[in-house]
Amino acid sequence: MSVLVAITGRNNEKLITKLQERLPNTLIEQWPDCKNANNVDFVLAWNAPESLWPQLPNLKAVSSFGAGVDSIDLTLLDESVEVVRIVDMQLAEDMAEYVLTHVLAQKLRLKEYYIKQTQQTWKPKRAFNNKHVGILGFGELGKACAQKLIINGFKVSAWAQSNKNTANVEIYYGDEGLSNMLSDVDYLVCLLPLTQATTGIINRSMLAKLPSHAVVINVARGAHVVEQDLLNALNNDSLRAVTLDVFDQEPLTQNHPYWGNPKITLTPHCAALSDLNSVIDQIADNIERLNKGLALNNTVDRTKGY
Repeated sequence: MSVLVAITGRNNEKLITKLQERLPNTLIEQWPDCKNANNVDFVLAWNAPESLWPQLPNLKAVSSFGAGVDSIDLTLLDESVEVVRIVDMQLAEDMAEYVLTHVLAQKLRLKEYYIKQTQQTWKPKRAFNNKHVGILGFGELGKACAQKLIINGFKVSAWAQSNKNTANVEIYYGDEGLSNMLSDVDYLVCLLPLTQATTGIINRSMLAKLPSHAVVINVARGAHVVEQDLLNALNNDSLRAVTLDVFDQEPLTQNHPYWGNPKITLTPHCAALSDLNSVIDQIADNIERLNKGLALNNTVDRTKGY
């Protein structure tokens, strides 16, 4: 068995060292330093070059180095190739804490007070009374966020692919359901997987359906947002504020208009970072399972993209 690490944009030395310690009898190489592509049957990937996939004729499985698989063009993989992702339960707790924190920060006007501090301005205001949070996407992360918000006194609705019975959360589904939810939420949290259908979903049409006092919080993928539509909504006062943890291009370029907009709170894709040891265990376990002919864990439905 040969494993190929094809993760671009980061230093993978620590990752490969730990993975090799966990699998001492397995050949682990890093793209493009691969001696024999014909022997590769497992790839750990994130933003791997598209030219890689046709060079691996005996590939059996691909693991995303993340909770999503949007960095992998699934159409380039043979139908027989299994695709798996990382599932880190601590991620759900971290994400829930992040979302709660930023909903509260927007509710309590913390960004506004930070700006006033830099201006030496003393001008208190009441916190906003708004307490209805709408969540786009109701997988494990969405459910964790909903529970955390409800415990802290927020009303929560969610838009899901299909109707689900969930205590204390009103579920909307379909285009009509989405429109109905948007018109009534104060905070809109995006936790959708990135698929062809959800790319650019936070656009002029969606933003126009929100109340003008609403706040958008995106912790999913930057490509969910049409950037100019978002900026226009803020500049036209048809949207109160935005918190963004993910961006179409990361790191954000120095001249990007997001930086200087006082209505935007930015964080550097840090809402929920996986623990490397937990990730290594999951990857190594699936490599061992593939080697033994066992079913892999956390497989992706390639027709849905998640």
